[in-house]
Amino acid sequence: MTPPEASLDTRGNTPPAVSSCHPVNVLRHRADFLRAARALRRGTDGMLVQARQRDDDDPTIRVGYTCSKKIGNAVARNRAKRRLRAVVAEALLPGAQPGWDYVLVGRPGVTIDRDFLALKRDLAYALRKIHAQA
Repeated sequence: MTPPEASLDTRGNTPPAVSSCHPVNVLRHRADFLRAARALRRGTDGMLVQARQRDDDDPTIRVGYTCSKKIGNAVARNRAKRRLRAVVAEALLPGAQPGWDYVLVGRPGVTIDRDFLALKRDLAYALRKIHAQA
């Protein structure tokens, strides 16, 4: 299957196939989570956001998700992490800065039950406060 042809703009140039936003990767290593835990943090009603600026020249935004056993059993923890991933997919890029690591920590009894729009507002608020503090 061949990709569709891009339409030409008024000047005859083809538009870029990929947007110019910075790529987002997922944190996987324990050491990255521990470094973020020692850095800036902002608690909201729906989650705790930990953030740190990396000192490398990589513009990638990295995000990690964690939920303790206080959230509940494995099903509840996975649901909370899925909700956090969905919030990040919709609300992270406007407030995130390149070269930063963010860890979202679920809160017991709140992350699962909180309204999705409220979770998005919580993330936007936490990012504004973290970057104003930095």
